[in-house]
Amino acid sequence: MRQIYISLFSFFTIIFVYSQTSTNPLLTKDVEAQTKWVDSVYSSMSLQEKVGQLYMVQVMSNQDLATKNKLVNLIKQHHIGGLIYSNGGPNRQASLNNELQALSKLPMLIGMDAEWGLSMRLDSTYAFPWNMTLGAIKDNKLVEQTGRQIGEHCKRLGVHFNFAPVVDINTNPKNPIIGNRSFGEDRDNVTDKASAFMKGMQSAGVLANAKHFPGHGDTDTDSHLALPTINFSEKRIDSIELYPYKKLIKEGLSSVMVAHLNVPSLEPSGYPSSLSKHIVTDILKDELGFKGLIFTDALTMKGAADFKEVGDIDLVAFLAGNDVMLMSENVGKGISKIIEAYNNGAISEERLALSVKKILQAKYKVGLHKYSPIGLYNLSKDLNRPKDDILYEELFENAITVTKNKNDLLPFRQLETKQIAYVKLGDDSGSTFFNELKKYGKVHEVKDDNLDGLLRKLDSYNTVVVGFHRSNANPWKSSNFSNKELVWLYEIARNHQVVLDVFVKPYALLDLKSVENIESIVVSYQNSKIAQEKSAQLIFGAIASKGRLPVSINPFFKVGDGIYNNGIKRLGYTVPERVGMNSAKLNRIDSIALVAVNGKMTPGIQLLVARKGKVIYNKNFGKHTYEGKTKVKFNDIYDVASLTKILATLPLLMEMEEKGVVSLNSKLATILPEYKGSNKANITIKNMLSHYARLRPWEPFYYHTLDSLTKRPSLKYYRKTKSKAYNLEVFKNLYLRSDYKDSIPKIIKDSELLDRLRYRYSDFPYYILKKYIEDYYDKGLDELIQDHFYESLGANYSMYNPYRKISNKNIVPTEVDTYYRYGKVQGYVHDMGAAMQNGVGGHAGVFSNANDVAKIMQMYLQKGFYGGKRYLKPETVNKFNTCYYCDKNNRRGIGFDKPQLGDVGPTCGCVSMTSFGHSGFTGTYAWADPEEEIVYVFLANRTYPNAGKNLLLRENIRTEIQRLIYEAIED
Repeated sequence: MRQIYISLFSFFTIIFVYSQTSTNPLLTKDVEAQTKWVDSVYSSMSLQEKVGQLYMVQVMSNQDLATKNKLVNLIKQHHIGGLIYSNGGPNRQASLNNELQALSKLPMLIGMDAEWGLSMRLDSTYAFPWNMTLGAIKDNKLVEQTGRQIGEHCKRLGVHFNFAPVVDINTNPKNPIIGNRSFGEDRDNVTDKASAFMKGMQSAGVLANAKHFPGHGDTDTDSHLALPTINFSEKRIDSIELYPYKKLIKEGLSSVMVAHLNVPSLEPSGYPSSLSKHIVTDILKDELGFKGLIFTDALTMKGAADFKEVGDIDLVAFLAGNDVMLMSENVGKGISKIIEAYNNGAISEERLALSVKKILQAKYKVGLHKYSPIGLYNLSKDLNRPKDDILYEELFENAITVTKNKNDLLPFRQLETKQIAYVKLGDDSGSTFFNELKKYGKVHEVKDDNLDGLLRKLDSYNTVVVGFHRSNANPWKSSNFSNKELVWLYEIARNHQVVLDVFVKPYALLDLKSVENIESIVVSYQNSKIAQEKSAQLIFGAIASKGRLPVSINPFFKVGDGIYNNGIKRLGYTVPERVGMNSAKLNRIDSIALVAVNGKMTPGIQLLVARKGKVIYNKNFGKHTYEGKTKVKFNDIYDVASLTKILATLPLLMEMEEKGVVSLNSKLATILPEYKGSNKANITIKNMLSHYARLRPWEPFYYHTLDSLTKRPSLKYYRKTKSKAYNLEVFKNLYLRSDYKDSIPKIIKDSELLDRLRYRYSDFPYYILKKYIEDYYDKGLDELIQDHFYESLGANYSMYNPYRKISNKNIVPTEVDTYYRYGKVQGYVHDMGAAMQNGVGGHAGVFSNANDVAKIMQMYLQKGFYGGKRYLKPETVNKFNTCYYCDKNNRRGIGFDKPQLGDVGPTCGCVSMTSFGHSGFTGTYAWADPEEEIVYVFLANRTYPNAGKNLLLRENIRTEIQRLIYEAIED
């Protein structure tokens, strides 16, 4: 019989536990152990200690010694229950927190106003986007993940309560204190976002706090400066402001902060809501059934009802039903008042126990019954994880909103038709945005001190991107346009296609009188580095536009408006982990690049790695020259040497083959009649470009034009000034005879073939094909590649003969020539044969940077498609990326180099056999792997100051880096 009673008792205990867990969010699954601990601690406490638990005191980790000593006194003498941290860095906070917790008899609850995370990021004041930004995101799983990762940060820093999420429905654009802190104006969107955020954070073991009850969204008064009034009926407040609380309470919300508001319809006395028994007890506790912790807002806020004595406000707040007094003006006085009321019978034991036991339940739930100090080792690293970078990017990619897009201007296509200017408005930097725009096309910043001057400068542009940048320092910063800025914007829009991109909250658009002349409007919400980068990527179609307005911008746009656009497969930029790569492993590349530079294998290097259409590594090393001071920059260009073969000649030939102009089996005698009857008449394009045609590797054409005695350019062939007879510019003040351009093809045509057929690399095919392509189009190869590929690709750093177009400051020199041109070769092609063709060779002559080379390689990787345009058919790319003579021990594709068939070759041996690329004499290398979706670009000037020994090749620098890239793959 006794056993039956025990079983029944256990059964009803379980039923009680589950019923309590479903209504009291502070109870844990081991509620019996929790209750036992809470009761034990409570019964051991003095009245002073119990009342002390009701207080949470503000602390700053960078405070002075006197303030710290006062805090120590509060902990030792008044036994306060918790601390709320504000300013200060994480390491100082953790150290101070450990020190203060050690002084407390009972571990304290630690709270933080970390609505958008901890202040850890280098590019922004806040770790994650503001709520207004999150409100633009359709996928609430991302918001839940945000709450989760903020919770993980808080927990790592020893924070148990995060005073988030803000659930105020911001229906007033002039609200000075909520604004960006709200998820928006739609009650369902706000509720869903707040619910997701809460669930994510509490799943990490950090307790959420919904604020500001009953609703702070519709006011134009700053509650830090005065007492705002909410003049709505009880019915309206119940249907709008209280709506999120009802859902969150049912879903296990841990705590609520009661606002500092005057709500006449709910509390006619004029008392702030945090001091109103009707609001706190009757509505929040009784009507809504909330059993979690209830916090006051800061009790030091201005505009509250007058109290005769210090400490009275604390007592009134407690009697109203609050559990925790935040930031009391005088903790000692407040505690005395509450103890006095307890002793006088105004506060019952039951009432005191209710609040104190809830606080103790919360302490148990967050693990303070087994307290251990915060580990300081790796703290900063743990608060700045790759997965945080990934999420931060994803949030902005999903938030940035296109609200208008007349004639589908965005994303930008047909770059060859656009002359794009960037104009910055606002008082903060837009340099990150501008630099990111320049990665995609030829974009110039245009500025002037007066409007007339600006409009004159804009005359040569047909498209203007106007970036409106305001400080991202905090969510309360002004987002308004000045009258001057509005006038400038309207005038620019009168005569140009305009994309207006606002890096502030969407309310800024309310300043506009009209949007009629503005073709596209983008709301990027914040001016952080990532927001600027992602917005530029969206404009050029590297990412899709997905965001929806969280608020209305009357009369132009409604809440929920947003235009969805797919990306158009341009290269994006992200962190390695987003594409299955390990950052730490990938960064090992740095050491090899530095070995190359420090070991004088090359003065400098540009390095780029992309995977799955995203650039994940893009760094520069060293300088332009060993002796100089000019460091390598992203917009510097290199002589890419033989990469010209696959970056210029090959794509033009592929295009012609695809159109049926020529085939891989076309013979030289067919495409170039002068080859009829020659020993090369029956050589096919397929043979030539596979380097399987018995052609000689090269010919030192320049050597035949040197004086036999002086070994300098002979007067028979060269002049120092340009004329009709001497118009091939080989070098500064050195012009080759105009008719010599016909001599080179003849020398090649008449040259002897090698004695046997075997794989032998040769430049001759590209001299031959250059002539054929130029004859067919009656246009130079340099013009053709620009017109057919580079301009529309946005490869605006790719060109022949850059000395004619850009400053030498951005051109990396290749050699100090002591055998032909006798000077520093900079901006002129290094290869002598190409130099003798006016700098335009089929085998050499292109200058570029790593970013542009990657675009072309990515176009190949995407089977001929890039930036919304099909350049080549997939079958064409496949046809050229085929090894036709592998069975003859020849690894080459048609124009492309391919992986080695044995142990030695052009790659690390770790790439797929479908991969392809090329290398260049100056130290360059580009490789693409369709199976791993990797593009790798290495640009160097290892030939400076002289070609000498190829140490890069001897030490396998390029292929060792390639090996590290593949070792960093984790998916």
